[in-house]
Amino acid sequence: MGYPIAIYGAPMDLGQKRRGVDMGPSAIRYAKLRPRLERLGLTVTDYGNVSVPGMEQVESQDTDPKAHNAVAIAAVAAQIRQSVMSSIERDETAIILGGDHSVAMGTVSAALTRPGRVGVLWIDAHGDFNTPETTPSGNVHGMVVTSLMGRCPPPLIFGEKHLQPEQIVMIGIRDLDSQERVALRESHIPVMTMREIDENGIAAVTRNALATLGDVDALHISFDMDSLDPTIAPGVGTPVPGGLSIREAHLLMEILCDDGRVRSLDLVEVNPILDEYNRTAELAVDLAASLFGQRII
Repeated sequence: MGYPIAIYGAPMDLGQKRRGVDMGPSAIRYAKLRPRLERLGLTVTDYGNVSVPGMEQVESQDTDPKAHNAVAIAAVAAQIRQSVMSSIERDETAIILGGDHSVAMGTVSAALTRPGRVGVLWIDAHGDFNTPETTPSGNVHGMVVTSLMGRCPPPLIFGEKHLQPEQIVMIGIRDLDSQERVALRESHIPVMTMREIDENGIAAVTRNALATLGDVDALHISFDMDSLDPTIAPGVGTPVPGGLSIREAHLLMEILCDDGRVRSLDLVEVNPILDEYNRTAELAVDLAASLFGQRII
């Protein structure tokens, strides 16, 4: 019934300023992620949470206005990286529950250590392609992809292998800062915006993304819940109108399931404080179930 599943919580809220996203892993677990996957016949092990210092502990040490809490974020990302690498060694498929999107510094850098070719699908309303020099906010969750590509200074740099433009495709993008937009164009990363989804449909966009990545051996899916329209996923810190619908998101996951190469998944930016009756966390669980084999018939 597929590879065994490993779940890790990454209750990180250091990459942005809105409190509550550190409770995202608990909300997703409360929405019954593990039993939902077990009902699909999968073997699931929940390894608990990596250790994350509280905002109060690190704020006094936050000395870089261009990259808030960078040292603490890098330390947590290193833990996440090691956890995911352990799952790779055990031949498990890892699910990492955020926490803000800065957790992906650890997950993607770990995925890049897999043997063979690795592709990344970045499903997000935002490009996360700022650097400390271009960011308007200093929030590290907006610098994740540049960090993974080796474009940020230490400590925001990870691993022996840097992500290459041909290894990543972005889907659902609709909100970019001005300098970030220019840098992303110049990077040659394929960006499939909401306009492309509107014009061509999510099925064509998803299959085009997979074709663009080519004959990779494994896929890492980094799914930010703000890629969804805030009317269906209100519990996120940076909502942007005009996102994916429920059916678009499910179809995307179903096509990725059919592809058969997904070996790790981020589910990030669930903020229960901003949510309504845990709707966003429940939708995250629904989407994970579609990715790992749930079918309508």
